[in-house]
Amino acid sequence: MKITFLGHAAFALEVEGISLLIDPFLKGNPLCPPGTENLRPDYILVTHGHADHMGDAFAIASRSGSTVVAIAEIASLGAKEGVKTHGMNIGGSFAFGPVRITMTPALHSSSRDGVYLGEPCGFIIAGEGKKVYHAGDTALFSDMSLIGRKGLDLALLPIGDNYTMGPEDAVEAVKLLQPKAVIPMHYNTWDVIKVDAAAFKEKVEKETGVAVHLLTPGQSLTL
Repeated sequence: MKITFLGHAAFALEVEGISLLIDPFLKGNPLCPPGTENLRPDYILVTHGHADHMGDAFAIASRSGSTVVAIAEIASLGAKEGVKTHGMNIGGSFAFGPVRITMTPALHSSSRDGVYLGEPCGFIIAGEGKKVYHAGDTALFSDMSLIGRKGLDLALLPIGDNYTMGPEDAVEAVKLLQPKAVIPMHYNTWDVIKVDAAAFKEKVEKETGVAVHLLTPGQSLTL
């Protein structure tokens, strides 16, 4: 399983011969690496409707024939705009070939142009004997301990504060989730979410022993 960071909360995954793109905020993302205009994923996972997450999902799906996987309200909107979608809801799982995706809760909001777009979510992606958790935009919540019981190989966690949990709460999230490794996200895109990621890494590794990988946009990690 190969995970590539595309800046902010966007990631590309290659697993079981299937390509996934999560929260494809690419156009307008100041941290996005070059070359993303050529991405042709099989599936696009969207955690919620805010522009810095739903981003280019429908445009990419329209161009490449990808299927957008999202909460039912976003999936319905995508279908109305002429793209292939697969609607899900919190707690549900579905097998896309050999890759199983589970939709998890997130504490946040979700809208586009003032229109409510269902509950925000996270995703657990399971394949090749590995499980990756993308938390989406979220606050810390105690049920992360239940998510962690699934046995996570990697957690992608927001740390930027202001709109999501900050570094201190993200450390507590790691303690609840108990993943084997962490990649922080949703930080330093703009000044309002500027934090010291190196200090977060040091605190997590000291207090939990969990490895933290600070990826630069375009950099990959293979599990």
